[in-house]
Amino acid sequence: MPFIRITVFGPTLAPEQIAHLQNETTNLMESVLGKVANLTSVLVEQPPAAGWTIGGNPVRVAVHVNATITAGTNSATEKARFIELMMKSLRGVFGSELSSATYVVVEEVPAQSWGYDGRTQESRRQQAA
Repeated sequence: MPFIRITVFGPTLAPEQIAHLQNETTNLMESVLGKVANLTSVLVEQPPAAGWTIGGNPVRVAVHVNATITAGTNSATEKARFIELMMKSLRGVFGSELSSATYVVVEEVPAQSWGYDGRTQESRRQQAA
C-alpha cells in the first residue's frame, strides 16, 4: 500500500503527463518493489507558487519524489533499482532541463504505524500468519 508524492516545479503539466507519471510510478512500484498496483496511491502536485533552487541557483524545472512503503518489505537492491528507474522515467517526461540533483526518496514506515481501510499493515501481517 505505498503512497507516492511527486512534487513538480515548472511549467504546468498536461493531463497526459500527469497520467504518465502516475501510471509509470504505479508500474514501477509493482514490477520493481512487488507492491499491489490497486493499493498504490500516486499524488502529482504542482505548488501554485514556489521558489526552488539547486546549489543556490534558481531552476526552471524541479521534481522531488517521496515514496512511502512498509519498513522491511524491500531489499536495498530493489530500492536502488526503483530510484534508478524512477529517475529515468522523470527524465523521459522533463528532458534535459531536469537536474541530476533530483531526489527520489524511499521512506520506510513501521508496519504498526500506518495502514489503510482502518487497519494497520501489522494487523494484516498477523492475520495472514
